[in-house]
Amino acid sequence: MMTAQTPATRPANPRFSSGPCAKIPGFDLTMLSDAPLGRSHRSTVGKAKLAEAIDLTREILNVPADYRIGIVPASDTGAVEMALWSLLGARPVEMLAWESFGEGWVTDVVKQLKLDATTRKADYGHIVDFEDVDFDKDVVFTWNGTTSGVRVPNGDKIPADRAGLTICDATSAAFAMDLPFDKLDVVTFSWQKVLGGEGAHGVLILSPRAVERLESYVPAWPMPKIFRMTKGGKLIEGIFKGETINTPSMLCVEDYLVALKWAQALGGKDALIARSDANAKAIRDFIATRDWIADLAVDPATASNTSVCLRFTDARIKDGAAFAKAVAKRLEKEGVALDAGAYRDAPAGLRIWCGATIETSDVAALMPWIEYAFEAEIAAQG
Repeated sequence: MMTAQTPATRPANPRFSSGPCAKIPGFDLTMLSDAPLGRSHRSTVGKAKLAEAIDLTREILNVPADYRIGIVPASDTGAVEMALWSLLGARPVEMLAWESFGEGWVTDVVKQLKLDATTRKADYGHIVDFEDVDFDKDVVFTWNGTTSGVRVPNGDKIPADRAGLTICDATSAAFAMDLPFDKLDVVTFSWQKVLGGEGAHGVLILSPRAVERLESYVPAWPMPKIFRMTKGGKLIEGIFKGETINTPSMLCVEDYLVALKWAQALGGKDALIARSDANAKAIRDFIATRDWIADLAVDPATASNTSVCLRFTDARIKDGAAFAKAVAKRLEKEGVALDAGAYRDAPAGLRIWCGATIETSDVAALMPWIEYAFEAEIAAQG
């Protein structure tokens, strides 16, 4: 093998973390100068900021007018847990999992809520067959597997006349994939993914069917205050107008507003999807011409356009896990890709975030560095 040659071009922004993700292009802290710091979130200005964040979320994601949108605590995890604890138990449940976070929801439902749920799992790189799913049950799934690099291609196999609710963790899908809200009763995400917001806050979107369930069903288990969305059998509407359950960071709210307005100026959801698609394509065009690296996603139809997961396939690699870690470490040491290693529970490899805040030129510049790091680590094996 020839000695690895150092590439001439470096990514301008080496931040390829899958969360918190890269800030919007050109971000500067002065953009947050309008944040109402030291003011109550219940003040006129505080409520106005939160309501604006909800309204812009609806506009950019094309959320139906009769769906509720709430800003909730504890990031996407908090939003999902609110849905699971508040809605499940009224009907049989089917849990779908094809990556780490989906597995976590299975654990919560089966071991914590102790529901006798049907569980369907797929190996990393695959998703379950939706033809086999019983949508007369309540169905819980992730739209995009952040740790596995696979996604649901569309909502065609979710029936419009389903009897159960569909509860969808869309944290690494929202703003980068076309979510069919008519097929989804609960959608959750966090600001820290596709729009590069700060952590700790989640968004919970409820269909009219989900609201009907909330108002007609009382779970058998005690409900922590932080999960309660009803009072006296009625939805607490204030939650979905910016009156948050607990105190939000108005600095983080301002940061989210800045990102939403950036997205709006670009052209909204379609423009964000196009940016993510272009980023993912830059990686897949590169690996298509190399025989030592491959997409973890087996079926191109289900391959993610945000969390692109890669695996090394060269037969000379002696220890796959150690090799992948060494490549990621070398990329970080060179300052060309930060936080690019595979998730700890996922197969060994790399995970390159391709959400809308990433510039395609940076993805393209990274590709030769991955080849450089690969060749350097092959040579280092001796």
